Amino acid sequence: MPAVSITHFASTAEGAAFYRAYDRVLEKWPVTVTTTDLDSEFGTTRVNSCGPEDAPPIVLLPGGGATSTVWFENVAALATRHRVHAIDLLGEPGRSVADGSPMRSADALLAWLGTVMDGLGLGSFALGGHSYGAMIALAFALDEPDRVEKLVLLDPNSCFARMHPRYLARALPLLLRPTDTRQRTFIEWETSGHSLDDDWLDLLARGAADFPASKTVVPPRPKPAILESLRPDTTVILASDSRVHDSRRIARRITETHGQIRVVTLNGATHHTVPMHPAAAVDAALIDALSTEGSIRSFRPSDQ
Repeated sequence: MPAVSITHFASTAEGAAFYRAYDRVLEKWPVTVTTTDLDSEFGTTRVNSCGPEDAPPIVLLPGGGATSTVWFENVAALATRHRVHAIDLLGEPGRSVADGSPMRSADALLAWLGTVMDGLGLGSFALGGHSYGAMIALAFALDEPDRVEKLVLLDPNSCFARMHPRYLARALPLLLRPTDTRQRTFIEWETSGHSLDDDWLDLLARGAADFPASKTVVPPRPKPAILESLRPDTTVILASDSRVHDSRRIARRITETHGQIRVVTLNGATHHTVPMHPAAAVDAALIDALSTEGSIRSFRPSDQ
């Protein structure tokens, strides 16, 4: 990965290609999008928003490297009843610019997110996240329970159990030396070759290969006793064929030890097909989780 600053990156050929790829995916959003850049001590955060401005807000955090554009299959359904705010994680590939104080701790990460929420004028809101975004969302909900009305975690890794050693072993080459080819190979393995959107996959691969690296701040996995104190109305949406962890085991563990959390499992989904596929099922699960009734039923071992 080039040793260039994030501010210089945009002036390079690689940067221009990355941002063109980003814009191509954002153009797939079938709704009117408002972009906002919010300044903080850590840098400038890009937020892509849609839906009625007076509708209940939901904030969406993407998985690592996925960018806020990844929700292109979901925003139309969500925007019929919510004001959607999709965030480019600071320090991750996207249009956020981490040119301020470096985030070196989970406390700093949560302070950054709180500042972004303040900038959006949000007192309380629904919060959803996928993968790394789910880790951040869970940590924020535990830290700021009065601000999170509903919490939706999509295939959350390192939240309720460790990641599978085989997944980590497969990811290691990509983590050590990210390249376009290694990113594509890893995604193809985890998704079992499922067809993904070409433009989004191009954006993901360019981000891995070319976007200036920042040290990822990983919130610690909460201990069971801490999870018992989780106050927001919470739904966990698991991918049945996820290779990041054993979804059946995760579902049983949540159901048996955290009965206040609803669980739904999406058949035919893997960790990295979500939230794009299966789009209709993801949309239905998200809308149900955000509804007043919250009718998603809990997973039981007999369901599988």
